[in-house]
Amino acid sequence: MFDFIKDIGAKIFGSKEEAPQKLKEHIESDNPGVENLDIEMSDDGTVKLKGEAKDQEALEKAALMAGNVEGVEKVDVSEVQVQQPSQKRVEIYEIQKGDTLWAIAKKFFGDGNKWKKIFEDNKEVIKDPDKIYPGQKIRIVLED
Repeated sequence: MFDFIKDIGAKIFGSKEEAPQKLKEHIESDNPGVENLDIEMSDDGTVKLKGEAKDQEALEKAALMAGNVEGVEKVDVSEVQVQQPSQKRVEIYEIQKGDTLWAIAKKFFGDGNKWKKIFEDNKEVIKDPDKIYPGQKIRIVLED
């Protein structure tokens, strides 16, 4: 289960009735590797994803794409089957006020120049590296 801040993020749906279809379209527009995607949304802002993810990375990206949407508080991925487990260490990071991708790269990797790695690892969630916002969640793929 992934937790998010319900009142921030991209506004992609107007009513709870249209939310599942709009979320599905949103994820499939930049499909990170999830097939047979089905989405349910409860009144409390919990989104349940169902389907098959090619790997753990695809699952995490789909969850972040759904969760970084206004109106979504939790993303339940318990019914997504992962075809290939990941060997990578990943941390889900919540953007803080004043953060930049440079500062985040400096914090995690000791080198601000690695901001492009963070951007590439999150291209489904971050469309413009200069437009990140507090509360947004991203993946940090840690180096061994």
